[in-house]
Amino acid sequence: MLSADKRSRKFDLEYLAWYNICVAKIEGNQLRGHLDAMVLSCLERGEGHGFEIVRRLDAAGCGELTLREGTVYPVLYRLERAGLIAGRWEENPGGRRGPRRRVYRLRRNGQRRLEAGREQWRRFVHIVGNIMEPAT
Repeated sequence: MLSADKRSRKFDLEYLAWYNICVAKIEGNQLRGHLDAMVLSCLERGEGHGFEIVRRLDAAGCGELTLREGTVYPVLYRLERAGLIAGRWEENPGGRRGPRRRVYRLRRNGQRRLEAGREQWRRFVHIVGNIMEPAT
């Protein structure tokens, strides 16, 4: 049997482990399967280059979403190869220094895929919600 002091420390460690899970930021690997729809959703708001899309995702996630360019760019390449988005090289950088940027826009079939992704997300949330909620 544990002493009161050891029980208290064990509880504190369990609580800290639980707390870290609950307040941990959401990272790319936790979103696998939904990233495509999230990127398509950002492009629904207007065309943008890769870093702009990362900023939109960060803003929409209120700082709780941790995605880097290394996560988003492969999604953009995959969506472009699939014909869901169209990319073009920026012609006139408007006095901006640095390399040319590839600007992406949502295509019609990308919009259809986005709607399907939203419906898939709703089903996922409903199913997991039913599992996670206490029985009444």
